[in-house]
Amino acid sequence: MLNPNRIRPPAHVPPAHVMEDAVSDHDALEGVADTLQTLLRGAEATLPPGVTDALHGEWLGHPLHPILVHLPLGGWMIAAALDHLPARSPGANDAAADRALLLGTLGAVGTIATGWADWSNTRGQARRTGLIHGALNEAAFLLNVGSLLARRRGRRGLGKTLSGAALGVAVAGGFLGGELVYRHGLGVGRTLAHRQG
Repeated sequence: MLNPNRIRPPAHVPPAHVMEDAVSDHDALEGVADTLQTLLRGAEATLPPGVTDALHGEWLGHPLHPILVHLPLGGWMIAAALDHLPARSPGANDAAADRALLLGTLGAVGTIATGWADWSNTRGQARRTGLIHGALNEAAFLLNVGSLLARRRGRRGLGKTLSGAALGVAVAGGFLGGELVYRHGLGVGRTLAHRQG
């Protein structure tokens, strides 16, 4: 028979949690998060009625952000594949890669808007992690804008480098997004119009 008073050894901490703790458990992030959250809430207050609820996915019954995230990631991954897969002739994949990159980058606009709307209601470690998650994904967006500009100016090598870096940054941001959902429960079972984290 098991003794209920037996002291249990500390539970194993998953590597994902260890990595999240390493990047988000810093007091300096709290001040940045306070300032940005205040600005976002002020901006939301100026929006026409219903827009904030729409950004949170209230009309759908769950957050929009997880749905929209597939647009940029899909476009950026397809562009990376086309940039590096062998083609029948040099440059044969260039136009398709550029279109996929453009569509993904345009799709990121809605993803960013819904992500920050959801983040404006977080608190605690989820708020700090969400701040880093958002910053990484905005950095990926800006790198891809730079890639599009470089490609348009004929600097294809630079464009590929920028979009490749952007994809790596977006993957890191996505890892933290996974922690927000699976560790902190953001958006699980309800929309994000209520404080979470």
